[in-house]
Amino acid sequence: MNKVIAVIPARYNSTRFPGKMMEILGNRTIITTTYQNVVETDLFDEVFVATDSELIFDEISKNGGKAVMTGEHETGSDRIAEAVENIDCDIVINVQGDEPFLKKEPLKQLIDVFSNDDKKEISLASLKIHLKELEEIQNPNNVKVVTDNRGFALYFSRSVIPFRRDLDTEIPYYKHIGVYAFRKEALIKFSSLPLTPLEICEKLEQLRYLENGMKIKMVETDFVGVGIDTPEDLEKAKTLISGIHD
Repeated sequence: MNKVIAVIPARYNSTRFPGKMMEILGNRTIITTTYQNVVETDLFDEVFVATDSELIFDEISKNGGKAVMTGEHETGSDRIAEAVENIDCDIVINVQGDEPFLKKEPLKQLIDVFSNDDKKEISLASLKIHLKELEEIQNPNNVKVVTDNRGFALYFSRSVIPFRRDLDTEIPYYKHIGVYAFRKEALIKFSSLPLTPLEICEKLEQLRYLENGMKIKMVETDFVGVGIDTPEDLEKAKTLISGIHD
């Protein structure tokens, strides 16, 4: 039986929206809202926030949650790897601190990937969603993923992949949703590896796994979250949460 934990990486100095984790959403901060929503899924043996901010650490602790202080890191995966190094667990789910509305079902789908992985060939699993609008497909902020016939990731890119040479060819396009489920040993291995050329080029940490021969299983979902990257996103989220509570 796998011991499954969730870790929410949360740094204070976000590039586009500094201090966003401590902004108020409803009657709680964004990070506390996310933390409590993850706990309430009842999917995890334990839930932690991994942060380099004493403000965030204290915020979670005073609300009865579990927080781990980490150093500064280039990627969320590196931060989580440091946080879980001394925690007894088998599977680690990475939930983004700025995704307070993540639903239970896609998280359960990711956990189930490992329950069915008898050969233990999967290093990590992640989510993808079908893109239909051309503008969304062409947007470099939407990371696209292509997979093999078994659902394993072949490549991730900010470019449009695959390229449709014959416009009469029908092909689905998928956006990568940055929620990950890791085997702990794969996560620790990742953090010990140097940055790779494609990772540096595309600014996508998941390419480090592929460039080192690790397998990423993709799970299709229809979940569309509300990521809070800007003050405008926060206003949308406030509207959404007021609708939930009405």
